[in-house]
Amino acid sequence: MTANIWVLAEHWRGRLSDLTPELLTLGRELAAALGGGTQLEAVLLGHGAKALAASLAADGVLSVDHAALAEPNPEASCLALAALIEQRKPRAILVPLSNVAADLIGLVPARLKVPLVNFCRDVRAVDGRLEARCVLYGGKLEATVVVAGAPAVIGVLPGSRPAAGAPSAPPPVTDVPVELPGDLRVRFEAYVDPEPGDVDVTQQDVLVSVGRGIQTQDNIALAEELAEALGGAVSASRPVIDQGWLPLTRQVGKSGATVKPKLYLAAGISGAPEHVEGMKGAALIVAVNTDPQAPIFSVAHYGYAGDVLEFLPALTAAVKAKKA
Repeated sequence: MTANIWVLAEHWRGRLSDLTPELLTLGRELAAALGGGTQLEAVLLGHGAKALAASLAADGVLSVDHAALAEPNPEASCLALAALIEQRKPRAILVPLSNVAADLIGLVPARLKVPLVNFCRDVRAVDGRLEARCVLYGGKLEATVVVAGAPAVIGVLPGSRPAAGAPSAPPPVTDVPVELPGDLRVRFEAYVDPEPGDVDVTQQDVLVSVGRGIQTQDNIALAEELAEALGGAVSASRPVIDQGWLPLTRQVGKSGATVKPKLYLAAGISGAPEHVEGMKGAALIVAVNTDPQAPIFSVAHYGYAGDVLEFLPALTAAVKAKKA
């Protein structure tokens, strides 16, 4: 058996998640650094999802097809993945830290009694061993963890690497049968979609995100006007959502959506670790806050220490004038 690096290919509704190509980039780096014939393999759990294998930039794909895996189900996925790991003994499997795979990450190592390293921002191969840089307490602390033992399950945060491109040729696919019980205790019920007419903040190139500094619900109109001028949408940090000023689908952060727009304008957001975790992958981050020591400035590419209620209309006017 080869001790390869695996990546769990996360998908739902017929498409791969944005995190899967990121983990393939990271997995490729680890396989190359470990050497000795180590290969990168993608694990595709699903039902009728084999066509997705063609877009996975890996040396090979292990495909598990079962009716119980047709939709995200942590119990079924745990049993299938655990059986696969026991059969083939990888060096490590990289699992995306997302709402879909979050439950699975803890179940597999508990079942197999193998190492779990979670909340990783980076993983590297050093002198033949794996070292992970992990965040603790919502990002307040960082720790470097030496991954002792194999196979290991490694939970990786979004934004660890740029996404891998499409492979030059479809990778070879190996069908791996597994047996799953018919009396699973966890059942998939339904997807909860955004309200009709609402936007998907994860798909926006431009986000104007508001926090406590917006002060009142009426002032959100200032952000909406700027977002419209920039061709984007309005999102928010958790305090704004908790007030009921915007729907839950607009929340960015650890307990909301992870976004990676081309421009993220944080208006009146202090920059708590829970929020930063959901937006630090943006290509350009601009922060506006009256407190020049606000943590958001530590992750921003550009910052303005001032009143967001004055800044937003001024920038809106400048954008409109430029477009005219």
